[in-house]
This record gives sequence, C-alpha cells and structure tokens, in this order.
Amino acid sequence: MRPLVVVAAQPVAVGPRLRRPGAGGGTGPRLRSSDVGGELKTLIGEDLIAQRVQELAALISDDYAERGEVVLIGVLKGSFIFLADLARRLTVPHRIEFIAVTSYGEDEKTDPGAVRLLMDVRHDIGGQHVLVVEDIVDTGHTISYLLKLLGARGPASLEACTLLRKPDRSQVEIDIAYLGFDIPDVWVVGYGLDFAERHRTLPSICAVTGA
Repeated sequence: MRPLVVVAAQPVAVGPRLRRPGAGGGTGPRLRSSDVGGELKTLIGEDLIAQRVQELAALISDDYAERGEVVLIGVLKGSFIFLADLARRLTVPHRIEFIAVTSYGEDEKTDPGAVRLLMDVRHDIGGQHVLVVEDIVDTGHTISYLLKLLGARGPASLEACTLLRKPDRSQVEIDIAYLGFDIPDVWVVGYGLDFAERHRTLPSICAVTGA
C-alpha cells in the first residue's frame, strides 16, 4: 500500500485512493505553546487521519480474512490512539496486546541503535498471526528490534503497521506492510505522539516549528 507523502505542512496524496491534497490537512490553526518552546502547526488534519485509518483497516481486514484471529501489538505509548481507532474499524477477529520499549536517552549517545524492553506482551504469540502497530518509524531501530524479538517466538506470521514514517531518517531497511503517511524530518505531536509527555491527545498531527 503506497503511503501518503506529507511535504512541509501540506498533505499531498500520491496513492490511488486519496485524491484531495488538502482534505482535512492544510496549514491549519497556529497554536502558541510554551510547553514545546515553539509553535504547533497542523501537518495532518483529523479528516485525513480518519480516512487513512479506515483505508488501512479495510486492507488489513481483507488480507487477514482467511487467517483467523490477528494479534495486534501496540507499541506504547505513542500508538494507543492509532491502535484503538484502527482496531475498531477491523472486520476480522482480533485481540490486543501491548509492548513498551525505550530508544531515547543516554544509551543513544553512544549507541544510536540501542533499544531496551520495558514491558513485554502478556500472552504467548506462538502460532499466531501478529501485527505490530507503531505510531511512527524514525530510524527504524525500534521496529527492527521488535520484529526480531517477536519473530523469535514463532508466530504464524509477523507484519508491521505504522501511521507515520520519516524516510529521511531511516538507518535500517524495514518492510512495512501497512503504512499511513511519509512525513518530513520534523518533530510531530498529537494523535498519540508527544513532546515531553504533552500534546498526545491533540486530534491532529502537528509539527513543532520555531523551537
């Protein structure tokens, strides 16, 4: 599935299904925020997010229609809103698991690929069809770590789904089966993504500018 490519603050549709470049997006409102030391500018609006999530859910439902139950593993904390919206739109049997890792902090200064497991899934995934659900793929180290970790447990199938990807930041080649948007290398908040634990619940995805 081809992602939508977001250039600067203007969503641009390149896939076959989404046709209106500004649908739900555009420059949007400017929100002053001392919390982020800059300005929040809408990058992807609510309507375009909802439309893309629906498309991803339809594609996943079609792909897994003959496989039985799919185990959705949400990567905390950022994926929780995306995972909830995606799961509610699926038409195939599914269950939810969560996993948490960290890839930011002192370790990253000496080892950019350092990832540490904070919380594991609670149930065995052996023989199950597993879909890892991420909010954003940046360098690719985190999703690569998770796919190796979970793949060693013998799932029947293992795929990755992410709402956002920063292709300019990629350091690891990763096959993303279900991809929402490609975005430029800017810090983004909202729809589950945060800046110092703030702005996760913004309904749109916003770029932090002028920080």
